Amino acid sequence: MNISTQFSLMQPAGADTEYRSLPDHVMHDLGLDVICREISDDIKERRMIADVLSKISPDPSVAAYRQQIFGDILRLPGLRKTMMELFDKIQFMRDFGSMHKTTDEEMGLWHLFHRLDDLDSYIRTVETMRECLSDERIKSEGLISLRKYITELYEDACFAGMKKDIAELKMKASDVKSVTLGINVNERFEAVSIGLVSINKKPFKKSGIVSNFADAIASKDKLSDTSDWDEDMHYQLIEKEDKSGFIRAMKKVEGVLTEVSPLAADSRTGSTVVGVTSGDAMTNSTIYMESVINKMLGTLVKRLRDTLTKYANVAIMNISGLIPEFVYYIRCAEFIGGLMEKGCVFSEAQPVAESETSMEAKGFYNVKLAVTTENVSEIVPNDLSFDRKHTVYILTGANRGGKTTITQAAGQLFILAQGGLHVPAQSFRYIPCDCIFTHFPADEDKTTDLGRLGEECVRFREMFSKATDRSLLLLNETFSTTSFEEGYYIAKDSVKALLTKGARTIYNTHMHKLGEDAEELTRDSSGTGAASLIMRTDEGKRSFKVALAKPEGSSYARDIAEKYGVTYDMLISGT
Repeated sequence: MNISTQFSLMQPAGADTEYRSLPDHVMHDLGLDVICREISDDIKERRMIADVLSKISPDPSVAAYRQQIFGDILRLPGLRKTMMELFDKIQFMRDFGSMHKTTDEEMGLWHLFHRLDDLDSYIRTVETMRECLSDERIKSEGLISLRKYITELYEDACFAGMKKDIAELKMKASDVKSVTLGINVNERFEAVSIGLVSINKKPFKKSGIVSNFADAIASKDKLSDTSDWDEDMHYQLIEKEDKSGFIRAMKKVEGVLTEVSPLAADSRTGSTVVGVTSGDAMTNSTIYMESVINKMLGTLVKRLRDTLTKYANVAIMNISGLIPEFVYYIRCAEFIGGLMEKGCVFSEAQPVAESETSMEAKGFYNVKLAVTTENVSEIVPNDLSFDRKHTVYILTGANRGGKTTITQAAGQLFILAQGGLHVPAQSFRYIPCDCIFTHFPADEDKTTDLGRLGEECVRFREMFSKATDRSLLLLNETFSTTSFEEGYYIAKDSVKALLTKGARTIYNTHMHKLGEDAEELTRDSSGTGAASLIMRTDEGKRSFKVALAKPEGSSYARDIAEKYGVTYDMLISGT
């Protein structure tokens, strides 16, 4: 077979793409761990979904390829249902089927029956999948290529011919009612060898002992000149219920039993000589007969084994490798489709290779907020763009005004879009990032050795060294664990360095003076710009809307006081 097994639903054929893996803390900082738990309650599926989302590629063709597939799967719930049913069936056959058992002890007649049953089920599964993917509403390059891929597998494996052969060969174990054995004897009427004559669908019927004996041996005319069966044989039990008579007779068989199979396909496999001691075979007559039958068919079954397994591999093993990728799209489609029914807005992102505007998002919001909010109409959408004049945003605003929420939302847009999913926005056009870095406050137990400020400095330097002009950096209250003067000094130098790097950045901070210095920082940069972004207030109330403007007063201390409940009003009221 000349079929490639490298087909993938995650990237176009022939794409030589490099991926960077996002650390667990980035997924946590952006709320993606919560989102993955909402997408699937199965631990294995959840890990697989998180693994796909956390691997970032800056190639826009990869994102576009995934988006088209996701769009088809989101629009076609019937396709999702049928494919999941097939996947369950495939998994069951892989777990409990007999196609991959290869030891000689398992190559008997009964195993052949099961192999034929399994292969018949496998072929039907491939046929159903091919029919499912033949839906004219499928438009994506990925699913159309998959349909072609499965069709090639089907035709190259000659499944249609195999299906016909199986129908002719297939028989159930329950159809076997009797087995005819031939026993050769010597001049003393002692059994010297035994062979398989036939496997029958009808049982032998008992005849009278006198007539049977008379017909069989009383007349010389009845003594057969050949060993050919003329289908006119009578049957008599050796003993009515006790098989000990047969056992006694079989005990006379000594040495090597020569078994000649009438089912052999060619001269090379015309016979097999198997050493069987009489003691081993005489323990139970039923077991012995089964052993004889199995050994007579051993050559045939072994020859069929490789053929059947080959077709099973084509039908299932190649396709089963795509199951996790399909499940990723299906589970995400169910999740996003559920949010859309709830009233959330989602759209197909537009990845581009180059543009003066490296990101333009309209009407975007935080998915984690959508999951936890009962009335999604209360969620406030926002607009935001990255370009040369707005490379680094210094985001300020009142405490609990939505700064962290919108910082998370920006990261979610890139991760979901580059994962091929619809994004929580009215529209989203972007240059894919090569990696996402987050600098959120660390847990206290992780800062014992260096202190919180020292830990923040080490983490920032590490992420800065790894970032490029294609990266996205999301900073949340970075350098706020020291005095304002010290924090501001470090933060200002860090922003200047980020402008030199050209990395897209949102710096969420209480240091309003840093936002006021945005124009000065821009003048000192080489072609990139910093901008002050605020969470607006409306008559003192939080609006949760962002705007390009200078910070609303020097309210850093006020925000800190409100955060820890030490304003006059909060202290007096006890709130």
